[in-house]
Amino acid sequence: MLLYLFISCFSIIFFIKSLTLKPPPPWATEMRLLSPWFRKDVSFFLSSRLIKNILGLAYFTTVVSKMSLKKMSFTSKVDNFEEVEESAMSILDLPDLVLECILERLPPAALCSMAGVCSSLRSRCISDHFWEKHMKKKWGRIIGPAAYREWQWHIALRTRKDSSHLKQGKPKGLMRVLSIVRPSWWIKSKVDDSSKQCSLPDDSIMSWFLALETGRFRFPAQVYNRENGHVGFMLSCYDAELSYDPRIDTFQARYPPHGRRAVAIENYVPWERLRAPPFDTSPHDLHISDCLNELRPGDNIEIQWRRNKEFPYGWWYGVVGHLESCDGNDNYCRCHNSDTVVLEFNQYTAGSRWRRATINRKEHREEGNEADGFYGGIRKLCNEEEISTWKRLWPSEILE
Repeated sequence: MLLYLFISCFSIIFFIKSLTLKPPPPWATEMRLLSPWFRKDVSFFLSSRLIKNILGLAYFTTVVSKMSLKKMSFTSKVDNFEEVEESAMSILDLPDLVLECILERLPPAALCSMAGVCSSLRSRCISDHFWEKHMKKKWGRIIGPAAYREWQWHIALRTRKDSSHLKQGKPKGLMRVLSIVRPSWWIKSKVDDSSKQCSLPDDSIMSWFLALETGRFRFPAQVYNRENGHVGFMLSCYDAELSYDPRIDTFQARYPPHGRRAVAIENYVPWERLRAPPFDTSPHDLHISDCLNELRPGDNIEIQWRRNKEFPYGWWYGVVGHLESCDGNDNYCRCHNSDTVVLEFNQYTAGSRWRRATINRKEHREEGNEADGFYGGIRKLCNEEEISTWKRLWPSEILE
């Protein structure tokens, strides 16, 4: 009985010792900041692994107890334990194709956890091949070329700061003499320090994903119905600088200042009110319309509009209407042959000055005045998803 108790304690101590892990790299601590929705995907993965370990311990204890009841020698027990240990299979023993298929099916949080296990798994798990899919799935709808360009500038600025710190850290005095005599000492210490940090490559997609997911990186995008659906911005879409809040799964939007208006900040912006800019241009640039000859009554459009020349453009939703001389009968309508195009904004009442606007099909540039604002470029909406998004944001009451 005493021998059985000793062997059971020995197996438990060995199991606890096997759970000791190396401290995770600094970037792994970012996982604590990720949203609950992001972390819960790995709960089943971790739970199943823990259950397997517990069952393995129970099986091992049962085997040892049976061996003790048969009065086997302690040497035979140790030999049996070594055989069990040698027969254990590591995930790295799997064929490369099988391992790659497993990693492809892991959610981002589990992929980060696997990257902290060992250097071999880390080199696989931080590959852009895996993270490109996660980036496109979660962030692809609101990340555009402007956001990617902003990220490249962010990397360049951080690299420049790091290089300046290295220059400030050059050895001085006696240390400088020693570095000249034995420069390998200095170089080796720098290499060792950098390798201990185990930082991610700045230009990796995983690094960009974590920067977005933790809210450390602000990026440009567009917001529907800005400033919590202010009546002056209903059915419009404006450029803003966004940062993600993983705790509540919403965004903070910072709208740029214009004219005498200061920076406007809006919190708790949901995913449904965001999109990537349709064109990679400044919000102050006039969009060159290439669809004017195609416009017909009933077409869904977006048109640039701004209050005055100092303001940036916003995109406003509308439809192409009929001329006053047309009764709206499709069999006799010739509005598409006219140089004048009628634009209707049906979110406003029939008598509102914002209800209708006209543009010249052949010579359209920026048109308007300081009283009614300025109309810019037009884009025709052909994507049903875009059209349904605008209709979903339709105000509950007609605007004046």
